[in-house]
Amino acid sequence: MEPEFSSEALRALIEQADGSATEICGLMLGTAGRIERLVAAHNVADDPARHFEIDPAALFEALRAERRGGAAVLGWYHSHPSGDPDPSATDAAQAAADGRLWLIAGGGRVRLWRAVADGERHGRFDAVRFAVRTGGHVEKDCEAVHMDRAGRTMTFAKAQGSPH
Repeated sequence: MEPEFSSEALRALIEQADGSATEICGLMLGTAGRIERLVAAHNVADDPARHFEIDPAALFEALRAERRGGAAVLGWYHSHPSGDPDPSATDAAQAAADGRLWLIAGGGRVRLWRAVADGERHGRFDAVRFAVRTGGHVEKDCEAVHMDRAGRTMTFAKAQGSPH
């Protein structure tokens, strides 16, 4: 099952990322592959213009809520002010090969990755296809989502060979 996002959540994330000179970051919460919420967290990195570190208090609270039956912590998101939504070598060096999802925003686009051992990108990440829900319609097999500068139109980069 492809992870699924709402178009509203992705639009808000892209707008926030494009409006910040520093890396924004947060948690992806949900169940069974459906990303129900993107929860912003404070970036406590020493150099937030070039790196991100999720505030440990926000992470611990989300993990406690998960143990109490709340939404699962499915992964993290952050932005690249440079405009590239692909993981960097620094991201790879900091990522545990734990299978968690990494959503990266930059340049008006988002891409989704999974942290794994021997990944295709920097030996740590594999690209993940995802779905985007807009009202009653679901756009499947997305490799990336792009939003125009006015924030009105989203376009979906489809996986090669996708019948959709």
